[in-house]
Amino acid sequence: MPIPELADPNGVVEQIIDRLGNAPIDYEERVDFIRSRNGSADRWLAAGVILLLHHREAAGSAGGFVLQLIKRSSLVPQPGDLSCPGGMLHPAADRLLRHLVASGLTPILRGRPRSLAKARGGKTLDHISLFLTNALREAWEEIRINPLNVRFLGALPSQELYVFSRVIFPVVGLVRKDWTFRPNREVERVIEIPLTALFDRERYGTLTVEIESVVPFRREVEPVRNFPCFLYTPPGGHEEVLWGATLSIVLKFLDIAFGFTLPAVNSNRVIRKFLRPDYATGNHGPPSP
Repeated sequence: MPIPELADPNGVVEQIIDRLGNAPIDYEERVDFIRSRNGSADRWLAAGVILLLHHREAAGSAGGFVLQLIKRSSLVPQPGDLSCPGGMLHPAADRLLRHLVASGLTPILRGRPRSLAKARGGKTLDHISLFLTNALREAWEEIRINPLNVRFLGALPSQELYVFSRVIFPVVGLVRKDWTFRPNREVERVIEIPLTALFDRERYGTLTVEIESVVPFRREVEPVRNFPCFLYTPPGGHEEVLWGATLSIVLKFLDIAFGFTLPAVNSNRVIRKFLRPDYATGNHGPPSP
């Protein structure tokens, strides 16, 4: 498919708001599922993440929309992976802060995005505002982005991390102004991917993942699996591989907002990744170069 028209930033943002706000989400069902597992041996946890979108005003190739992802440090599980800022729900703190976010007193959740979220019903609005709060709190901890510099655009369907018994609740936020990120120990760096690059079919390939049997996942997994992946080399950096749940979140966003679906994988681009025993726990060593 052709690259969507992105020349009008305000028009793009309004399109994203409208399409996300009218697309189905499953937050009520998934929250009920998590609650049904409380106290059982098969316990599942909830996590909120935020897909950050920013428009750079610079002219030429340096300008335009970018996605701002984090590269996880070696001190945390899934080291080296790209992910959205976010993390586990903190029931007490996030429910307390949610009232401020949901009130409309801050610029985070206002206007049409708020109206569309409210139209989904009171329970779903509560869940959206809770996981938005959760994701923004974690983003502040991880990269020190001011929550007041983020505008909620909409929610995406949940994603299941089966091997970790976790349900991810993604939301999309627009970073209003340029921001100097200050990653904490959990984040190696912030990676910016131009939105236009994600529409380039030649950047998609196959990631072959080999998993050591001693990797302490909560569930049994196959020793070798193939996944779709997206490959991108930041200016002056090394090639980064976007895969797994984060790629699923990004692709769902592209599908809903722009009608872009995963292209046929480029058979000439096959990447291999070996998951060491510390993949699920972090190796507590220095970050990789």
